[in-house]
Amino acid sequence: MLEHIELFFKSIFIDNMVFAVFLGMCSYLAVSKKVATAVGLGAAVIFVLAVTVPLNWLLDQYLLRDGALAWLGSEYADYNLSFLSFILFIATIATMVQLVEIVVEKFSPSLYNSLGIFLPLIAVNCAILGGSLFMQSRDIQTLGLAFNYGVSSGIGWFLAILAIAAIREKIRYSNVPPPLRGLGITFIITGLMGIGFQSFGGMLTGGDDGAAAEEEQRMDYDKVSEIEKKDSEKEDIDEKEISYNDAINN
Repeated sequence: MLEHIELFFKSIFIDNMVFAVFLGMCSYLAVSKKVATAVGLGAAVIFVLAVTVPLNWLLDQYLLRDGALAWLGSEYADYNLSFLSFILFIATIATMVQLVEIVVEKFSPSLYNSLGIFLPLIAVNCAILGGSLFMQSRDIQTLGLAFNYGVSSGIGWFLAILAIAAIREKIRYSNVPPPLRGLGITFIITGLMGIGFQSFGGMLTGGDDGAAAEEEQRMDYDKVSEIEKKDSEKEDIDEKEISYNDAINN
């Protein structure tokens, strides 16, 4: 359970797709002028990542990686189809994006029209493919963790585009210097938001650092206690020698 919680918060705040690795920036900048469209695209990204990352995990585990075909028989155990990763991952993503496009067009035509070309372009959104590739490179162990990673990565991207859309709506009525209007101030705000998100890096390491500091403090205390014990024993020996010499002299 703790592993799921750690992965969830780390994927949203620390390894955020936009602010940590700068993936999906085209859609992030182009569709973040209004909150309504940002929410629609963010929800679509969450859905696509939540479905494609687990599906691609299954493909990686049972088809692509070295020895994954062992379930077909021992004669297939030496096969390595990892060179097909990009092709199969993109095929899975394109299929799910097409499904999302059909659903959005059917149930929300206004959102479909406002998103325009950027809805089908989710298929080539670097954040979507990056989720599957990061899942593969980080060797996520279970299907549940893969689903968790897909959902949390999508939520992180959703929060990023929702935040910048809300800010851009507000600064539209602000006195921004002419050279910085448009993408200029957007890039500056994105950088500041990235710094803010990266500050969450100590959230998951504070406990470990605290435990390490406590262990180090305990070791220092043991060393001091050992030194004090040796000094005390030395003082006892010196007192005994002095008493013995006084007895001989008398």
